[in-house]
Amino acid sequence: MNYRREPRAAKAALFDGYNGLEEGLRASSSYSHQINEHDNDKAVDSLQDRVIFLKRLTGDIHEEVESHNRFLDQMGNSMDSSRGVMSGTMDRFKRVFEKKSNKQMCKLVSYFVVSFLAVYFLIRFLGYFMHG
Repeated sequence: MNYRREPRAAKAALFDGYNGLEEGLRASSSYSHQINEHDNDKAVDSLQDRVIFLKRLTGDIHEEVESHNRFLDQMGNSMDSSRGVMSGTMDRFKRVFEKKSNKQMCKLVSYFVVSFLAVYFLIRFLGYFMHG
């Protein structure tokens, strides 16, 4: 029976080493788990910083878009008021030209052309005597 006990003792010694190895693996697994949690926490913090940055960036973009929309609205309102002034002016010109006869219009155009030519030749004539 001693014979049988000896193999058991050898087996027990073998498994005692295994139990020590198992405990070492558990410890390294626990250490590995802590490292993984630490890496995950770092990654979460990094992602959180990126999300905060993106929120700020999109907030700035939103404010810029709102500012441009207000500017475009003001510009559109200004254009509408300018269009109203221009259409009123054009209506006045139409009334003036409709009231005057063709004969009066021809006189007005001819006075304008004659006065332009007179000023042109006067400037040219004075320039000729000044330079030469």
